[in-house]
Amino acid sequence: MNPRQFTVRPLRESDLDDWFRLRKKLWDETADDDQRSEMVDILDHFDESQYVLFAETDQGRLAGFLEASIRPFVEDCHTDHVGYLEGWYVEPEYRKNGIGRELVKQAEAWARSKGCTEMASDAEVGNAPSLEAHLNLDYKVTSKLVHLRKEL
Repeated sequence: MNPRQFTVRPLRESDLDDWFRLRKKLWDETADDDQRSEMVDILDHFDESQYVLFAETDQGRLAGFLEASIRPFVEDCHTDHVGYLEGWYVEPEYRKNGIGRELVKQAEAWARSKGCTEMASDAEVGNAPSLEAHLNLDYKVTSKLVHLRKEL
């Protein structure tokens, strides 16, 4: 696939089913009801503090998406109004064609338009492809954290 064969655009009402489908692939352990609840919250704050972008192929298929937000606090950031890559996903057959890079680029532009001077993200420990993708887009590791739990 040639990188020019896709368009990155914001969420449309007609995208809800595909958005849910793609979210399930990224966050496969999240229950359907929780997915829908999160989607409603994003829609309630869309373009204020939440943003969703899609990569659409020239055949009209949604090949990937990105959810971004503006957070009042992010560990290791210097400002109190930080753009945040909440999650991004590109279908495996469309990877390595610039789609993820363009999704992030446009999310960063949105955050700048909202007054942000920093963009942050995270990657789960052991998710080497995500970490590599972030590093390839000039994101720097600021710290690593392992969450621990014990039942009482």
